[in-house]
Amino acid sequence: MTDIAAVVAGPDVENIGAELESLDVAVTRIEGAVNGTTLADAGIDDAALFVLTDMAEATGIAVAKERNPDVRAVAYAAETLPEYAKGQTDLAVDPELLSADVVADELVAGA
Repeated sequence: MTDIAAVVAGPDVENIGAELESLDVAVTRIEGAVNGTTLADAGIDDAALFVLTDMAEATGIAVAKERNPDVRAVAYAAETLPEYAKGQTDLAVDPELLSADVVADELVAGA
């Protein structure tokens, strides 16, 4: 059993949250706006991973990093990560290039 916590924000079409859960990661989901309140409610302060699947909510990366500078911010979406969020994102992955199970394995191994 791992002691890793993750926040997955956005529609999880590729099931990255389920893949993380299959590796015993405690996953909390945000399905609406990603802001300070929803991130706090989801437990970002204690999370090791923040996985964003909706690039329209990319400002959430900066907010997550402000609340928890040690969180690993991951963009997992086919859409392009906005330029303003690239400097704070630790990893950006296109689901068409790497499947959710492979990405989950790598995230857990690196956490």
